[in-house]
Amino acid sequence: MTHVTSAKSARRPHHWRRDLVELAALFTAVAVADAVANTIAHGPGGASVLVVSAVVLIATATFHTWWARKHSHAPPEPDTGTEAATSTEAAVAVADFGVPAETVLWRMRTTVRDEPGSLAALCVAFATRRVDILTLQTHPLSEGTVDEFLLRAPATLQARDLTREVAAAGGSGTWIERADAHDLVDTPTRVLGLATRTALDSAELPLALRQLLGRCTIHSRPAESADGHRGREGAPVEGALDETSMVLRDPSGGSITVERPYLPFTPTEFARARALVELDARLGPRMPAGHDVLTLPEGEEITVRRADQDDLEAALAMHARCSARTLGLRYHGPLGDADRYLDHLLSPRFGRTLAVETSSGNVVALGHLLWDGDETEVALIVEDAWQRRGIGAELLARLTELAAEARSGTVYAVTQSSNTAMVAAMRSLDLPLDYQIEEGTLVITARLTPKAAPLPPHGDPGLFEPDHSEHRP
Repeated sequence: MTHVTSAKSARRPHHWRRDLVELAALFTAVAVADAVANTIAHGPGGASVLVVSAVVLIATATFHTWWARKHSHAPPEPDTGTEAATSTEAAVAVADFGVPAETVLWRMRTTVRDEPGSLAALCVAFATRRVDILTLQTHPLSEGTVDEFLLRAPATLQARDLTREVAAAGGSGTWIERADAHDLVDTPTRVLGLATRTALDSAELPLALRQLLGRCTIHSRPAESADGHRGREGAPVEGALDETSMVLRDPSGGSITVERPYLPFTPTEFARARALVELDARLGPRMPAGHDVLTLPEGEEITVRRADQDDLEAALAMHARCSARTLGLRYHGPLGDADRYLDHLLSPRFGRTLAVETSSGNVVALGHLLWDGDETEVALIVEDAWQRRGIGAELLARLTELAAEARSGTVYAVTQSSNTAMVAAMRSLDLPLDYQIEEGTLVITARLTPKAAPLPPHGDPGLFEPDHSEHRP
């Protein structure tokens, strides 16, 4: 702006009247000074008056200079005697208010009184310990408010110290756990992403609920189980919330029970979960239509695709073509029970199923990924005529990839110690394996490296625990 103003002033026209005014002022000042000087010089003691006036002017100028230096806003000159102390104070100031070199992420919930200033008190408590608030959600209750934070804190700050600060600031019922970079996605973005995944695939509902609500256990109860319990009757249309558990009506029949004993659900979380279930119910049954066509070493083409309960007839036909040994290695029980397991295994509510289909349309292999607590079970069955062609290894690799995308920590396979084909397939994963053998039953566990899912989940690896009265194969 200064440059522009100067340029404008340079273009102004020169006025001769201003010059005349300045000359007249100069002549007037000279005349007045001459008159004053003549009056003083020709008067009594005129020379003394002039000398005293000069001394007063010099003293005034000296005092003004000293005053200006003493009270100016310029920084004081460095003092060699206090230089070390000043440097120490500066270092302390940087340590107190600077950004810590190493930080960790925390997820925290605490309940505060619903009154002005309660949140501000928490913010002040965080600021005193150099804790940065990355995200904040509020869950209104009938009495008080639950505030949920994603915090970045110094690595040296322990969870108990942070909890103590929050309690001193008025928080109660505080819960805290470590978070990771996946939690940095804001809640509206995460909820919309989960809704999109549910809309594309009905099998995503259990995992979407798990990622929406954090570390919890989900039980899916069929509409009518073997003991006669009717899940649909036990699930009101609007659902039910009871502190650490909620019951929702399963769109496919029966009910979905979500439990989180370590942290009560809030009405806000219940409303979000119910909206997700209602979306699934409105869209109806659906499954991605994608499939991959592969060529086996012998030249035959096979198709690997997702399977569900619509493939029950084809799966039963495959069972009829399998030998008793193949069915026994897969189901570990009476051969007569193998067929009745299929409807449960093909349900998308209990996991994922991949089918291998030939060019003639026959299903010759099935691979199941079953959510089982903190771990995930994999199971395979390949028709006798199609064994030893790499089909089992291909299915197993795809199933473990699905488990990693769901952020499962491990996958395990239960088989017999004589099932060398399953052992070879697990070893082909090139993952760390643990073996446990008990009474001829072999359990092989592979530790996974979780992959980044399309939307980061909320908390630990998902767990979807089906609730059924009969033994799961």
